[in-house]
Amino acid sequence: MNDFLREIERADTIVILGHIRPDGDCVGSCLGVYNYVLDNYAKKTVDIYLDDFKDDFMFLRGADKILHEKKDKKYDLCISLDSGDLDRHGEFKTYYNSAQRTMCVDHHISNDGYGDVCFLKTDCSATAEAIYTLLEEDKIGMECAECLYLGIVHDTGVFRYTNTTRQTMEIAGKLIEKGARSQFVIDGTFYKKTFKQNIMLAKALDSAFLMFDGRVIVSCLTKEVFDENDATNLDTDGIVDALRITEGVEAALWMYEYPKKGKFKCSLRSNESVNVNLIACAFGGGGHIRAAGCEVEGDKDTIILKITELIKEQLDGNL
Repeated sequence: MNDFLREIERADTIVILGHIRPDGDCVGSCLGVYNYVLDNYAKKTVDIYLDDFKDDFMFLRGADKILHEKKDKKYDLCISLDSGDLDRHGEFKTYYNSAQRTMCVDHHISNDGYGDVCFLKTDCSATAEAIYTLLEEDKIGMECAECLYLGIVHDTGVFRYTNTTRQTMEIAGKLIEKGARSQFVIDGTFYKKTFKQNIMLAKALDSAFLMFDGRVIVSCLTKEVFDENDATNLDTDGIVDALRITEGVEAALWMYEYPKKGKFKCSLRSNESVNVNLIACAFGGGGHIRAAGCEVEGDKDTIILKITELIKEQLDGNL
């Protein structure tokens, strides 16, 4: 038995935390662990705290049990998942601070390692993949498998990104054998878009522009655009990847000003030459070599100039 399972066995009450603005890997990882514990340790109390996320994930077992507001509770064990640092837990960080024991499972290279027990698996495509390697395979049920499969699908872009490895594909295949519905998960949660998401994508593409001989593409939407279209950050899914696959582009910068005016969420993607994690870290963020993000306050044009200059430095160095 590894330390991950040993910590779970010793705890009577467990809280699971993901990161702010939870994506597919975050939600899938949290619910994957949640279902594994419930299936194999029925007497334990397990809670998940997350911000709001896409309705597309609500079919996962336990999604309707996720708590979105803080309660006055303390836990024996806090499990941090898919979070490069503690601040990524937002207001729910208090549960980590008050827990008797803490444990982290992550795959972000920007994670310095935290928790009484830490599993930092940067060679895994997703935290969901990392979690699979810590579980007892014969004890993974269909509901747990489907959650972990969704997490892997979203962090690999349906197995298109360079973080996809042989291990990733083998684990995905084992999760399908466990009952994960591949087409249902992929079509229903990755490719399907609401009309509002298409509207925001159109606006982002319409505002996009190229820099540095077409090697960099940039797009930014202000809070006014969100307000005019009654949109939220949940309606921006897939925009940065639509920018990244533009012909001739090496790096993409997607920014949006929501929910607070003057504060921009910046998502960075690259294809081959640019390490966007280094750039995100320079602004207090982080992530992966080819996918990273940060939050920056200030003037839109100034932020774009600062970030793209760092991109250009890497591009020039790789010529």
